Amino acid sequence: MVKRREPTARQARLATELRRLREAAGLNSRQAAALLGVAPAQITHIESALAGVSEQRVRRLASHYACVDEEFIDALVAMATDRTQGWWEEYRGFLPTSFLDLSELEHHARFLRHVAILYVPGLLQTEDYSRAVFSSRLPELTDEEVELRIRHRKARQEFSIPYEAVIHEAALRIRVGDRATSRAQLARLLELSEADHITVRVVPFDLDGFARASSTMTYVGGPLPRLDTVIRDALHGSALIDSEAQLNTYRTSFRKVEAASLDPGQSRDLIHSLAREL
Repeated sequence: MVKRREPTARQARLATELRRLREAAGLNSRQAAALLGVAPAQITHIESALAGVSEQRVRRLASHYACVDEEFIDALVAMATDRTQGWWEEYRGFLPTSFLDLSELEHHARFLRHVAILYVPGLLQTEDYSRAVFSSRLPELTDEEVELRIRHRKARQEFSIPYEAVIHEAALRIRVGDRATSRAQLARLLELSEADHITVRVVPFDLDGFARASSTMTYVGGPLPRLDTVIRDALHGSALIDSEAQLNTYRTSFRKVEAASLDPGQSRDLIHSLAREL
């Protein structure tokens, strides 16, 4: 058995779900290995995403763990047998793994939701806006590193699944670049907001008592709700959140932020107004 050097986010999620099923069944790894007829180390490697697992073994494990949710089992099988070499693989070794994990999650997503506070979401950024964002990062990036990140971000923008962005007015007013960059970014937002699969909502400054849009969040819809993922940015990198309790919390948070935002038409009017100020 060849151990993986760098499991992808999708492989890691499969491993996590198999471990959760085993724990819910009240079995330890040694007992699970005995049921499967393998060494305990192999279960450990599967559950740490260091080793792949076949469709047959996924189904056998699910049966041993008394999982009867066929739709969920089929989704796990799809994750186990996926051999996709996505466009993002060309960046492996050149960009941080978190960039590749995000691309993979977006590629397999059914829908995307985003709450943005300080910056326009990456999927909606112009090239100049992205350059200004990456150029302001600490530690500083070289020109080559900046351009590589811009190229990767532009490739991510080629999507057609439903996408809803709730953007605080602060992100629309903060100039990460110059006045021309900000004006062009607002114009791009207005253009994209007319697309059938993109919804842009704005949380205005003059909303009384609103504190829910206090942090950025990307919500990635999986093949089933229990396979959704939330991505939170932190100083040390991105954190992937996938426990059911936490997912429910973020679902509720997004619904409240969405309910407090302007509707799409009012949001476009506000963006128009901000653009005229520039």
